[in-house]
Amino acid sequence: MSGPSTYTPSNGFTRWLDSRLPLMRFMNDTMVTFPTPRNLNVWYTFGGILTFCLAVQIVTGIVLAMHYTPTAAGAFDSVENIMRNVNYGWLLRYMHANGASMFFLAVYIHMFRGLYYGSYKAPREVLWILGVIIYLLMMATAFFGYVLPWGQMSFWGATVITNLFSSIDQIVPHAGTAITTWLWGGFAVGDPTLNRFFSLHYLLPFVIAGVVGLHIWALHVPGNNNPLGIDVKGPQDTVPFHPYYTVKDAFYMSLFVMLFAVLVFFAPNFVGNPDNYLHANPLVTPAHIVPEWYLLPFYAMLRAVPQKLLGVVVLFGAIVTLALIPWLDTSKVRSLRFRPMLKPFFWFLVVDCIILGYLGSKEPQAVLHLGSSIEISYLWIARVATRYYYGFFWLALPIIGIVETPKPLPDSIAKAVLGRDAQAPAAAE
Repeated sequence: MSGPSTYTPSNGFTRWLDSRLPLMRFMNDTMVTFPTPRNLNVWYTFGGILTFCLAVQIVTGIVLAMHYTPTAAGAFDSVENIMRNVNYGWLLRYMHANGASMFFLAVYIHMFRGLYYGSYKAPREVLWILGVIIYLLMMATAFFGYVLPWGQMSFWGATVITNLFSSIDQIVPHAGTAITTWLWGGFAVGDPTLNRFFSLHYLLPFVIAGVVGLHIWALHVPGNNNPLGIDVKGPQDTVPFHPYYTVKDAFYMSLFVMLFAVLVFFAPNFVGNPDNYLHANPLVTPAHIVPEWYLLPFYAMLRAVPQKLLGVVVLFGAIVTLALIPWLDTSKVRSLRFRPMLKPFFWFLVVDCIILGYLGSKEPQAVLHLGSSIEISYLWIARVATRYYYGFFWLALPIIGIVETPKPLPDSIAKAVLGRDAQAPAAAE
């Protein structure tokens, strides 16, 4: 869909540069004249919003790293110094901490949009897999960053999550313990752990930026999917990316920034944990250890399985499943607009993920009270929700794709968008 270049150098300098480093040609073909389906809706603006979020995290992270001390003795105090003494340090830290939450909020919307409109189907399988890789790198980066303030939840979160690798001992004796010790740099979470996590937290955003570049490249080869899930038939189905989508993306990005600003200036600790304002103490375990909200669904899956190794398999299997979706879905139709049987299952999946996130924030022994005599364990609800997550991808997608009768697809994007007006130019001629 990218097609031949339409760039024409306008002066001597741009002709000289174009013959040696066609940077202007690249920018023109990818951000100005790139043919984009004319029916993209608001949900397609989150790609640009995610690029903005990544830029905010990298810029604020670099400045924060200049004032951070990656030692067990100095990390907590260096964060307090940033908040109290560094010029606008409080703003940088709140932007960085809340920026992670906004980043994940946008990426979850982006992922569910891709699922709903079938953006993982051929010829966009590589595009989807690269997106899953970005998501995995984001989770790793967020986990490493959560450890750096060296509060109670930081320390014990690092201890719990890194201990998951010890479950490998059940397959290969002593291998899991060796990996855990290697991650810690000793026999417990301490200075070496913090140094390693700080280095990785600083490095991975640049790796993410590189994979994002591949993600955009993989997008520009087949072109954008669209809400109808049908291929572009000709020039009548597309419009140039600029100014139509640059203006649209800028508008919705401004709304996103407003929401971001409300969180930073009026509720900066809304998604934080108060225990992380206590210095890390290896001798005092918090009453309830929880990760950040965006990791809670996977944490609920982990706790839903009583056997440690199996829980780890379920946790990582949930992520691997996302990468296999292009081959699990057997339907030839992309968009759920035309798949009436699968659509309710998708919305149940959305609700299921929200329920898993809620359950992940609760204590394992907590119960749901229904009336005065009925109690349902949250643990059992998490087990049912985990089964539905796997059931949707491994049962519903392949089976419904075979038995479902989809609705008729439109002939073209232009005809669906413009109706009778799509035929008007031809009639006038």
